[in-house]
Amino acid sequence: MDLISWVYIAAGTGLVALLLALFFATRVLAAPAGSDRMQELSGAIREGSLAFLRREYTWAAGFVAIMAVLIFTLLDWGRPWGTVAYIFGAALSALAGYVGLRVATAANVRITEAVRQGGVHEALPLALRGGAVAGFSVAGLGLAGLALAYLLFHVWLEVNDAFQIISAIGLGVSSVALFACVGGGIFAKAADVGADLAGRREGGLSEDDRRNPAVIADNVGDNVGGVAGAGADLLESYLGSLVASVAYAAVVFGTTGLGARAIVFPLVVAAVGTAAAVIGSLLVRPRRAVIAAALYRGTYAAAVIAVLGVLGPCYWIFSDVEGVDHTLGLFFAVVAGIVIGLLIGRISAIFTSDRYRPVKEIARQSGTGPTLVVLAGLSDGMRSAAFSVLVVAGGIAGSYWAGDWAIPGDGGLYGVTVAAIGATSIFAVVASTGAFAPIADSAGGIAQMSHQPAEVIEATDSLAALGSTTAAAARGVAAGSAAVTTLALLLAWRGATNAASLAAGKGAVLDAIDILEPATFIGLLLGGVLPFLVAALSTKAVSRAAGQVIDEVRSQFGRIPGLREGRVEARPEYTRGVQIATGAALRGMLLPAVLAVAFPLAIGFVDVRALGGFLAGALVSGLLLGMSLVNSGGAWSNAKKLVEVGAYGGKGSDSHEAAVIGDTIGDPFKDSSGPALSVLIKVMAMVSLVFAGAFVG
Repeated sequence: MDLISWVYIAAGTGLVALLLALFFATRVLAAPAGSDRMQELSGAIREGSLAFLRREYTWAAGFVAIMAVLIFTLLDWGRPWGTVAYIFGAALSALAGYVGLRVATAANVRITEAVRQGGVHEALPLALRGGAVAGFSVAGLGLAGLALAYLLFHVWLEVNDAFQIISAIGLGVSSVALFACVGGGIFAKAADVGADLAGRREGGLSEDDRRNPAVIADNVGDNVGGVAGAGADLLESYLGSLVASVAYAAVVFGTTGLGARAIVFPLVVAAVGTAAAVIGSLLVRPRRAVIAAALYRGTYAAAVIAVLGVLGPCYWIFSDVEGVDHTLGLFFAVVAGIVIGLLIGRISAIFTSDRYRPVKEIARQSGTGPTLVVLAGLSDGMRSAAFSVLVVAGGIAGSYWAGDWAIPGDGGLYGVTVAAIGATSIFAVVASTGAFAPIADSAGGIAQMSHQPAEVIEATDSLAALGSTTAAAARGVAAGSAAVTTLALLLAWRGATNAASLAAGKGAVLDAIDILEPATFIGLLLGGVLPFLVAALSTKAVSRAAGQVIDEVRSQFGRIPGLREGRVEARPEYTRGVQIATGAALRGMLLPAVLAVAFPLAIGFVDVRALGGFLAGALVSGLLLGMSLVNSGGAWSNAKKLVEVGAYGGKGSDSHEAAVIGDTIGDPFKDSSGPALSVLIKVMAMVSLVFAGAFVG
């Protein structure tokens, strides 16, 4: 089989993933949608979600237009194909977010109805299918999009600088992902925190009580943040790892006999992983009392199938090739990446699931008040980051050794880029379980607002609690893979910078990044502080908007007679909460997006060595801070849910009040500030890679 056939197989596998997403979507939409009242509530959530997404994408389109002009103006290969590729990547990201959101907002009410008719075990497969639409849309669009771009630019059109043009697709995906992740996270948590605090302070209402004027905004936030935002983050990690590996192989091996094989191999690994995710998703069959095991079964099955499936292509592509001493080494590099993803997901689950000691301990300490809850959550988040970094470091070391064993010389770094593909290869099934969480949350909101029986509300709450853990694990995998992906992008950037410098007759400028050089050290400091600044901006935006939501809720209770008491004729003005959260999200996402592009461009045009220090500092601090925030927030969330099901006093107790405070603090951590950092470091690395030629030209 020739190499081009492998690329066609990769494109076909991506299309299969999209067809599976379509199949799951039709199954979800065919399910009963419940009563008129339930459909009315679901319709309001869907309309609010899509309205926000349209406004968010409008702002993102303006940003994309400016970046397209920069690419067209500053880069020789940007006229016109680089610009076209960049816009194509942005369109892929926007489409992935829209498709996932559209189906998620249709799935919520159907899950509520499934719980009402047959309980949790009837609803779980439907919830997983709803999440799988987002997951397989991410994998399908990413894999098919990049494989088709390879065929178009390299094979069919034979364009010069084809692989630089392909890297522009990654930057397009990253640009929209940053807006979706930051904007969606700010909306979600502004509405969530505002609805929760206002409801409790104004008569003890829950955030899902229909009398709460912010309740629709809260449920809209579940979808725009947890589905559209998280999906864009995962697509960026998935496609970013592919771009990094392909670009590095093109720069380092492009003029050798190994070049074409090293370039195609990442697409093959991604295709095998996507096929494995398809099979793994079909193996999820929940049994009574082991619902969590059913979710993890699909992920682990996909990982095993991917490991077994990639062995054959390794030998078919690299056997008897000059320069490759041990073909098995590249297989081990892929396995190292898969193990990184699984272990980081497991660490996140241990620190955020109510089945394990950390969350149980936080819940137990809620009986002493909120202080120890907050301290325990912060410390567990820091501990989880330490363990995760050990896994990442070990995986990078292992993949470097494996790559160097396979291809002495430059193979070690190629092994690291291949490991990045392995870490993201089964993202389809990981993203499916991640998107399951906001869908289950929204289903629980509809159950409460439509006054379903207590057993239905309890069942949807159990689904939401399970979803909170799977979402935390998915965020952990995204953060961990972001570290390996960003390192792979840095390697590709260094290679592209040196190649451009050599072409300009200036010699290699980045043999090493020496932190003892003042310019590099200054870059290191600037890179280290930027994730803290972006996290602060995101958290502040949530805090400010949540305060506005609280004021609006109080205002409506004061001016709408009978609303607090729940009279039938008293109707809250739900759209006001949506409008407040939308405005806050749109304003809050702009500055982080500008910083993510402006910093690497400004530093790169001054000194590329300083840019190397900047990217390294951002990678380290962004990885540690992001993982810590995400896992602290997840631990607080599930500690609250553990108390709510009856532990340590149950709902309404002092323990519950303390746990709620921890959960409210953790909301922007786990769904806004933390996820934004993994996108931030990848965006900055992608900007540096795309504009490498301009920096030294």
